[in-house]
Amino acid sequence: MSQPSAGGFTFPEGFLWGAATAAHQIEGSPLADGAGPSIWTRFAHTPGMILNGDTGDVACDHYRRWKDDVRLMRELGLQAYRFSVSWSRILPQGTGAINQAGLDFYSQLVDELLANGIEPLLTLYHWDLPAALEDRGGWLNRDSADWFAEYARVMFRALDGRVRKWVTLNEPWVVTDGGYLHGALAPGHRNRYEAPIASHNLMRAHGMAVEAYRAEGRHEIGLVVNIEPKYAASDSSQDQAAVERAHAYMNGQYLDPAVLGSYPEELKVIFGDAWPQWSQADMTLIRQPLDFIGINYYTRSVTEANDSYPLNAGAVRQPLGTYTETGWEVFPQGLVDLLIWARDRYGNIPTYITENGAAFFDPPVAEHNRVRDPLRTDYLHKHLRAVHEAIQAGCDIRGYMVWSLLDNLEWSLGYSKRFGIVHVNYATQQRTPKDSARWYGDVIASHGRSLADPVPG
Repeated sequence: MSQPSAGGFTFPEGFLWGAATAAHQIEGSPLADGAGPSIWTRFAHTPGMILNGDTGDVACDHYRRWKDDVRLMRELGLQAYRFSVSWSRILPQGTGAINQAGLDFYSQLVDELLANGIEPLLTLYHWDLPAALEDRGGWLNRDSADWFAEYARVMFRALDGRVRKWVTLNEPWVVTDGGYLHGALAPGHRNRYEAPIASHNLMRAHGMAVEAYRAEGRHEIGLVVNIEPKYAASDSSQDQAAVERAHAYMNGQYLDPAVLGSYPEELKVIFGDAWPQWSQADMTLIRQPLDFIGINYYTRSVTEANDSYPLNAGAVRQPLGTYTETGWEVFPQGLVDLLIWARDRYGNIPTYITENGAAFFDPPVAEHNRVRDPLRTDYLHKHLRAVHEAIQAGCDIRGYMVWSLLDNLEWSLGYSKRFGIVHVNYATQQRTPKDSARWYGDVIASHGRSLADPVPG
């Protein structure tokens, strides 16, 4: 693990310290003020799709409590806030008429962030496709790229200038693996022939949005992916080959076309006859110059060969590993490894850690409004030291966004898992900063120098 540099744990000048959320997970009021339903509104209200029948109807009530939440961000010392926009708040039908009330909500949020010295990082798509567009084929329809570009232009024209960092897509791998291949996430499809088509149209949408921004925007735009390092469970040739397939499927499937202009060759093996041939024009559209990439990191995978689809590979639980409430191994070295891999493969593109965090059991709010979460604090401490190690190795890392600011709706797991550095009482909507939040505030105030200190008990 990383050691202090000669001057201690120093981070680059201008390094941004922040936190991240997603619209459907925190906002609540999904149909308020003229908004249209999204695929997640529909998915949550389909019996059996979300644990305990939970929905995002209230969530953290951020749609009504946003001023208080921004005040909390300021009190914690956050310098940046990464959030997403609900597409169907802006365009209830996905295209066409603009819902001014929805646009006003985000405009006011951005103004409040800036007034409190917090830089907004705006994500256009964090999984909540308007339901009206799903009825027209969703991401399986090639027109989806045009729909997304139309929506992006609306947002650029309204907020560019006040928002200087834009993200097209968040984690397209999760959208297609969960939503089109395995059915665990909205829209709940299970079809290996659909997954490559949805992935490709997402990437075309990304390309068209970047093109639109180059025509109208004045600042920076990038893509956010979730990637994790893959390690072989043994030295066998079968396990080594399984690692290559797993790596291509998760880590190369989106960054390769976005940066290099082609898909990994392994995808043809993984999908077999379900893998289409894509035109060069499509690949040229997808490969747009990026101002930055965002990397979401949570864990690693130790992979062994088996007969499971689609990777012919499976993750092996480590007997001595520490695991989070979501079953993810705590492995900060993996963050160093993948940042160096991305630098070497794609060039030293400016990079933000756009999500990193962990769900652990949190005790009830104790006296003096305290929530002790030492495992989360330790997790963040180790991973921020890993970020520092990657910077020392020459990776151009520009900022870090902890996931998540608030406990929230953890998608199909409902409210059963808590990732927040701020505890949310879902019955009263009371916010209580956890010990990890106070600790993170000290890290920010010291610009990372306090990472040299032991984690408080």
